[in-house]
Amino acid sequence: MAQPKGCLIGCGVVLVLGLAAAAALVFGVGKAVEAAGRSMLDPAVYQSVNVGDPEAAVRAALPSGESFIKGALKAGGPAEPEGSACSWYVSAADGKGADETVFRLCFKDGKLAEKVEYSMK
Repeated sequence: MAQPKGCLIGCGVVLVLGLAAAAALVFGVGKAVEAAGRSMLDPAVYQSVNVGDPEAAVRAALPSGESFIKGALKAGGPAEPEGSACSWYVSAADGKGADETVFRLCFKDGKLAEKVEYSMK
């Protein structure tokens, strides 16, 4: 009789581990979606800001831009202007094509110093 009891315990352990793995997967996907949302920018917002606009006003219209994909966006673009602080965003209008449109906004001395749009694979 000890064998069926051991089988039930083993099945219970597998079930608990499976549920924990599923919960971790859901949590991870949720965090990835949240991070992607922080780095997506509507092209209309990008077009509405102009070089010379006050930094505070421009940043108020932008998502945070801080996510795990920042490094990839940064590596795929042109050199940053010296002495500036830049933020990178993926166009919210891009479909499922091979190329992504990246918007880079650089600030210096309290103003928008440069805005660049480029494609990245």
